[in-house]
Amino acid sequence: MLYAENACKSFGPVDVLDGVDFIVGDGEHAGLVGPNGGGKSTILRLIAGEQKPDTGKAGWRGGDLGYLRQEAGLEDHNFLYEELWRAFPDAHAIEQQLAEVAGRIERGDGDLDALIDEQAKLFEQFEHMDGYRIEARIGRVLDGLGFAPEDREKRCDEFSGGWQMRIALAKVLVRRPENVLLDEPTNHLDAKTRDWLAGELKDYPGTVLVVTHDGEFLDRVATRILDLREKTIDVYAGNYTEYQLQKAAKLQAQDRAAARQDREFEKQERFIERFRAKATKTTAVQSREKQLAKVERIQKTRKEAEVHFEINAHGRTERDVLMLKHVSHAYDDDPVLLDVNMHVERGQKVVLIGPNGGGKSTLLRIAAGFLHPFEGTVEWAERARPGYYDQHQDEALDAGRTVLEEVRTVADGAPDVHLRTVLGQFLFKGDDVFKPVRVLSGGERSRVALAKFLIQPTNVLLLDEPTNHLDRTTRRKLIEALQGYEGTIICASHDPGITDTVASHVYEVRDATVRELLARRKE
Repeated sequence: MLYAENACKSFGPVDVLDGVDFIVGDGEHAGLVGPNGGGKSTILRLIAGEQKPDTGKAGWRGGDLGYLRQEAGLEDHNFLYEELWRAFPDAHAIEQQLAEVAGRIERGDGDLDALIDEQAKLFEQFEHMDGYRIEARIGRVLDGLGFAPEDREKRCDEFSGGWQMRIALAKVLVRRPENVLLDEPTNHLDAKTRDWLAGELKDYPGTVLVVTHDGEFLDRVATRILDLREKTIDVYAGNYTEYQLQKAAKLQAQDRAAARQDREFEKQERFIERFRAKATKTTAVQSREKQLAKVERIQKTRKEAEVHFEINAHGRTERDVLMLKHVSHAYDDDPVLLDVNMHVERGQKVVLIGPNGGGKSTLLRIAAGFLHPFEGTVEWAERARPGYYDQHQDEALDAGRTVLEEVRTVADGAPDVHLRTVLGQFLFKGDDVFKPVRVLSGGERSRVALAKFLIQPTNVLLLDEPTNHLDRTTRRKLIEALQGYEGTIICASHDPGITDTVASHVYEVRDATVRELLARRKE
């Protein structure tokens, strides 16, 4: 069971949660939704005990807790299998003791009867922990999350950022704890893996609380929705689509009730004003004034704040924007790109699709000049002004800086009044620009990274999974901005919104090759 009881939490002068109450009962699957920066990740940290509420309570009861954070938190030099065994520290310790005892028996090192007796006890403990099934559980989860058999012998630091998050997710799933917290588990997942995860969680016997902006995923997984708005939570029965219908009806009823109340107030206030000066009506006027003062006003619903921005191309490039000629690259002995040729023309919006680790990010980094290919050349148009947005751009922010200071680092001397205007478009208004980066949510950090990226003059956008961590509204606004962008785009993305509505050309990056799947004609 997961719970919060009148939980309040502030960071400095900023109140994040105010009187949060909910229970996710044993075996229930709930989705936690709300705007970026609203406090969703904070709620997970309170439940996990990583932070304490200022007042009230939060936590879990009954069994173990598994927690997927937005950071992988892996031991870089561990091999994949070794890292997953870290999810079973007790069983892993016994396995190591068994190996040591077996070695001593083989060498004849010590009292043989005592060693055999110790080995038998360790076997019994290992069986009690279900240790003999751990290998099979690890294999099943790794297969479901798309890991190849040869990946088992790779070190964690050999995997891309998206695959490292899959490892972190695998560590939670293989343990099968009674309570599970998942913070944005679908980020970095392709459609096939997302479907597998949805099926895995739908049938999961434990209690699950998922933070995600993926409504389709919640439709398959969640039976309750916790809606975090205005520092507190409303609970809705059903999946995400049912929640949307219920919430729309609730807000509509609230607006109708507020309108009725406003009309009644106006009626009573007209009476009071009309008869205030008449001595014969003094008692009636005072009575109505007292009645109005006691009434709690019904608030009209307020439209949630939305980001608002455009992406402008600065200058016009030559017709041939980018040429990749016979480009090859490998990591150790693992080829990622082999003899890739690619020609991007002015105004094209190229989307790269394919499995994580297939080479999309490598291709973008080579194009951006951050990686030098083992073979081949990269040729840019003379007037091209490329800007590169990394899928982990938010992790490169300096946690010690404020939001304003962070954006100022790329502003090329632009005045703060201009920077604050730009940040206001990304919902950092007033004193929000002075928040330290370290207190921001994952979604807020993504908005800062996006603001930093867009404030720089470009006419070619190199984008690596730009919609990761964005809430539904910000994602929609970004897709609209990319649709209207007059420059050239090369974007790696699993997001169907980008593939279906932005792309003029779609290339698949798979098995070290790049092939064109779609070329739409300009209207």
